[in-house]
Amino acid sequence: MKTSIKSIFFMVMFAVLAGIGIGTATALPVLPLIGGLAALSFIPQGETGTANAGVYKEIWTGEMLKRFTHTAGFLGEVSDYSRFVENDVIHLVDVGAHPEVLINNTTYPLVPQSLADGDVGLSLDKFETVPSSITDDELYAISYNKMQYAMDIHREALEMKTGDKAAHAFAPASDTADTPIVKTSGADNGAGFKKMTIADLIALKKKFDDMGAPIDKRILVLSTQHVQDLLLVSESFQKQYQDITTGRVLNQYGFRIYEHLVNPVYDNTFVKKAFGAAPAVTDRISSFAFITTEMFKASGSVKAFMQRAEDDVLMKRNLLSYNLRFVALPKKQYAMAAIVNETA
Repeated sequence: MKTSIKSIFFMVMFAVLAGIGIGTATALPVLPLIGGLAALSFIPQGETGTANAGVYKEIWTGEMLKRFTHTAGFLGEVSDYSRFVENDVIHLVDVGAHPEVLINNTTYPLVPQSLADGDVGLSLDKFETVPSSITDDELYAISYNKMQYAMDIHREALEMKTGDKAAHAFAPASDTADTPIVKTSGADNGAGFKKMTIADLIALKKKFDDMGAPIDKRILVLSTQHVQDLLLVSESFQKQYQDITTGRVLNQYGFRIYEHLVNPVYDNTFVKKAFGAAPAVTDRISSFAFITTEMFKASGSVKAFMQRAEDDVLMKRNLLSYNLRFVALPKKQYAMAAIVNETA
């Protein structure tokens, strides 16, 4: 059977796409010609094969890798250790405390201080999206690239969930000298808890000062409720909040301030609840703080799972799902803090 002009066009198109290197943009001028990646959604039935199926999956995986960056929000402040990931495991070395610094010392010989270290291997968490279903009829009927849209919403869902998990990890488990918890001290917020006040922010600053945490590396991530509390009591905070253009409030009280929708929850003993634990009426919301040098993030493998409508005889639907390996954790339990609601 003769090869159609349409077949030749799609063969050439995918040869170009497969050859550009997923992580580069050198061949992007071809994309307007084919409507971005829309051509992936309109592959002529009967003209695809096993080899092309691998190309489609590679392209969708590469697109996810390019777009999943976590450069926005509080995670954008954290060092990316993805280059150290091997087989979805990252090895961290804890080199212990900083050495003592002597000024104008006249006493010799110096007494050496041992530098303890330990290799810690951590497996990256697996984040998995539930498949989205797009029928073959939908692809021909709609006026926009629904497969591209599906990939975007899967990426957004993964970014939100990994951000929520990171927020939980960056908050202290309980109140200790190195991981202090400040209790809110304001008026009743109407739900039986005290509002956050500027005095609470100042108390948090003192906790970091007492720990000797670097002033230029302090990050505060406010819960939405605590943002509302501060907007009601502080004109300066309100002014800076209205000026937001980059996703964070301007520096205040020595912190670079961000806002996050899903912050860690504490129980009535001020112990952090497990991530995803069932809610309770006694739950206490929190804002959390950390220093950038003590936290890290790392991305591992990304896998696209696709089923084409041609392979679904009964439903004739395309399915798309992703698995992502990612972790964001403190290097050690130090210079982490939280402001947690106190009972009114």
